[in-house]
Amino acid sequence: MSLYGVLRTGVSGMNAQSNLLGTVADNIANSGTTGYKRASVEFSSLLLQSGHGNYSSGAVVSEVRHSISDRGPLAYTTSDTDLAIQGDGFFVVNDATGTPYLTRAGSFTLDGSSGNLVNSAGYTLMGYDLSGGAASGVLNGYANLVPINMSSMTMRAAPSTIGEFMANLPYKAAPVTGDLPSANLGTSTYSEKASILAYDNVGNEVTLDIYMTKTATSPDTWEYSVFDQSQATSGGFPYASGPLTTANFTFDATGKLSGATSFSFTVPNGQTLTMDITGTTQLAESYTPVNVGVDGNAPASLDGITISDDGVVYANYSNGAVTPTFRLPLADVPSPDKLKVLPGNVFAVTPDSGDVRIGFPNEAGLGSMVSGALEQSNVDMASELTEMIVAQRDYTANSKVFQTGSELLEVLMNLKR
Repeated sequence: MSLYGVLRTGVSGMNAQSNLLGTVADNIANSGTTGYKRASVEFSSLLLQSGHGNYSSGAVVSEVRHSISDRGPLAYTTSDTDLAIQGDGFFVVNDATGTPYLTRAGSFTLDGSSGNLVNSAGYTLMGYDLSGGAASGVLNGYANLVPINMSSMTMRAAPSTIGEFMANLPYKAAPVTGDLPSANLGTSTYSEKASILAYDNVGNEVTLDIYMTKTATSPDTWEYSVFDQSQATSGGFPYASGPLTTANFTFDATGKLSGATSFSFTVPNGQTLTMDITGTTQLAESYTPVNVGVDGNAPASLDGITISDDGVVYANYSNGAVTPTFRLPLADVPSPDKLKVLPGNVFAVTPDSGDVRIGFPNEAGLGSMVSGALEQSNVDMASELTEMIVAQRDYTANSKVFQTGSELLEVLMNLKR
């Protein structure tokens, strides 16, 4: 047995216990850190080849592990942009250079300078832009992800493009035989009239007059004519400009629409607006609007942000409008505990963890998103204090081995004196 080997073995034991004490110190210091994952140390023996009657002491090898897949408890907050994951998955965030990382730390706030949602470590939350429709991403990479930026949402107007106008038209109405609204004459006559609000490209309200006129029986036929109310003279016909559109609709013997069920026209200084009249009837009852609505809105300021459990980020405006703006994905890897741990409670993909997989909350085994909550550290303080006591005693024992080996070596050196 080499006395120098004993010294080296004692040193390796002290180093291993130092690593353990280091993880305990980190765990205790970060017991209140959002999304922090507990570090631990695993020991394994390193044995040297020994001959008969001669034993060579080896060493102990320590490996630091992080309990990334071990979830921490949720703590609820008053901020809608605080996010937690109930189940598997990670938020996708970018650093200042645009490098993507994974994290469970969801304490996001609106950054005043950039308009992005960033967490307490300065990482930017990433998602898919919904301005072009449904979220478009890939399953095995970060393509098409953009920062969740609310600066462009602070003041927004939406032009009208879709509407619904369901009503009952009176079956007993007599057909109009004179000038119809489509002729736009002072003598034009109609059966029923309604006015609706729409919005142009810059959010101005546009009042539209819709004239419904019965023109024939067998089959029963009604003419719909739409006018810009601002062009009316003396509150009616003739309008300064002609009808925006004119369409004819027929009803069968049961009072239901047969044939076309919609009409379209261009809103003045706006977009093409398609009005759906599916469900309109002609029954033996008076004229009755049943369901009338047009999309679009006037300019309004951003009043807040809400995030649903499926990851959709909604912009809430002062006029009551709620607009979906982004959708947040969740990422996962086959072996989360093999991710590389980096400062700021973020994780990087490694060959041991496996490639990243992208999906949406509540899909493909991923968890749900909880707004107004944060995942706490998964550190158990009682366990850490116990580990600290054990590491302290083991470190002391290893130091005694080193001390004893040093004293024996000194005895050996004194033999020459």
